[in-house]
Amino acid sequence: MPKALPTIDMTAPVCCAPVASGPMSDRDALEIALRLKALADPARVKIVAHLFSSTTGEQISGDLAAVLELSESTVSHHLSQLRKAGLVASERRGMNVFHRVLPEALQALCTALDPNCCAD
Repeated sequence: MPKALPTIDMTAPVCCAPVASGPMSDRDALEIALRLKALADPARVKIVAHLFSSTTGEQISGDLAAVLELSESTVSHHLSQLRKAGLVASERRGMNVFHRVLPEALQALCTALDPNCCAD
């Protein structure tokens, strides 16, 4: 049985010294690894891409399921993992739950991996 990773609060964007700055603490490495693990699934990458490309910046699970040709329960599972990683936010409005990417969380992850990735 694989070793379970510890649970940490990932509601805020990753905040640590960049990987390129040298050795890092176990906690910082874990925070980055858990977020990368959440993105390490093709369906989740596609969900993030569709959320980014949405004209309103958000979509409901049913629309994502139809576009990705997945069941709503599968999309819901993937969105749950992205939410736990702090990469997606969801908001219930009436009968629908709207999902959106948290660009600041992805930006922080990019910066943690490479501090020059988004430099002008």
